Amino acid sequence: MAKKLDIAFQEAYKISSTTTLKLPPDVMLQLYAYYKQATKGSNYEQPSGNGELRNAFKLNAWFQLSQISEDDAKKAYIDLVNKYLKNQ
Repeated sequence: MAKKLDIAFQEAYKISSTTTLKLPPDVMLQLYAYYKQATKGSNYEQPSGNGELRNAFKLNAWFQLSQISEDDAKKAYIDLVNKYLKNQ
């Protein structure tokens, strides 16, 4: 199962990272947090970017996912991409 999930996750990431569609900030924050939880787990790191407030929101969104597994985060990320970007 993990193999199929990893492939689907990579495909979803490719779609989200190349989209030209302007997504609402809350959706972007969710994508960021689920991606980080899926790829880093709870090994938190300072978000990149030079906006201090924006970075605080990003890190907080990630912290809120600390109780979900990396696989569950991948599934949620895929669901978000399918909901907002699949038919762009």
